[in-house]
Amino acid sequence: MSLTLDDIARIQLEEIFAETERIRTETFGNKISFCGIVNIKSGRCRMDCRFCAQSGHHQAAVETYPLRSGGEIAEATRQLWKQGVSRVGWVASGCSPAPDELDRIITSAEAVLSSASAAETNVSGSLCCASLGQLESEPLSRLKAAGFQRYHHNLETSERFYPAICTTQHWQDRLATLERVKILGWELCSGGLFGLGESWQDRWDLAMTLKGLNVDSVPLNFYNAIPGTPFAGKLPLEMDEALRITALFRIALPKAAIRICGGRPKIFSENSGLLFRAGADALMTGNYLTTSGITPQRDKELIRQCGLRY
Repeated sequence: MSLTLDDIARIQLEEIFAETERIRTETFGNKISFCGIVNIKSGRCRMDCRFCAQSGHHQAAVETYPLRSGGEIAEATRQLWKQGVSRVGWVASGCSPAPDELDRIITSAEAVLSSASAAETNVSGSLCCASLGQLESEPLSRLKAAGFQRYHHNLETSERFYPAICTTQHWQDRLATLERVKILGWELCSGGLFGLGESWQDRWDLAMTLKGLNVDSVPLNFYNAIPGTPFAGKLPLEMDEALRITALFRIALPKAAIRICGGRPKIFSENSGLLFRAGADALMTGNYLTTSGITPQRDKELIRQCGLRY
């Protein structure tokens, strides 16, 4: 069965699920993987992304703080590992870290990863990923040498639509960071945010860009409107549309992890199991950057109820 973009946007979900479940099980079996994040620096970003609560251009009521101490970051990371979340991303607000911040992040990572073991963390393989914005090759190389396994940097949407959501940085600059990551031989995590007013063609164009980059993981975020941002009045996507977006990325990138992240509690509530039918094989569990998420314990129970494993 070969589904077109028009099919994905139009035909009955059950017909789509027949294809997306086949692709997921052929590539990933019945296993659903977890990741979690640690917000290591919050708010005061000089970028004007219209959806983002951490932008210094907006008036969202979110907690702001400078780069956290190495001890705080290590403790938050180990807590997620102990809950069975093997992959933990360190996320910092801003376009990119200052040189002294990068030095501190690298020192913290070296200390945490050198002491990690399955016995201490309750998982087999304790991994850290970095999400630090736009970086050149030299800092990316240093982060890789420090032990980070994967770099995360979302393109967010298509090149065509990007100026409608941000004017202080360019989509091509974001793409350049991803290209450097691949040249350096890292694993790459990049996806998008949906429900901002983009078209189905924008969604497809993003998927094709990520396919061309041969990304390893694709985080899908569904916009959850936050008061104080320019997009505060946008309504959440209907669950049907969010499932079709998930299916589009599963079909377009059959070998990549399709990871459901922000907006899941708002849009899916108790129906998150449908995401696996739409082709998702991975979840971000725990809290997000500025909004509450779903605990690892509840997500483990969801996976068991769906007859899957983690």
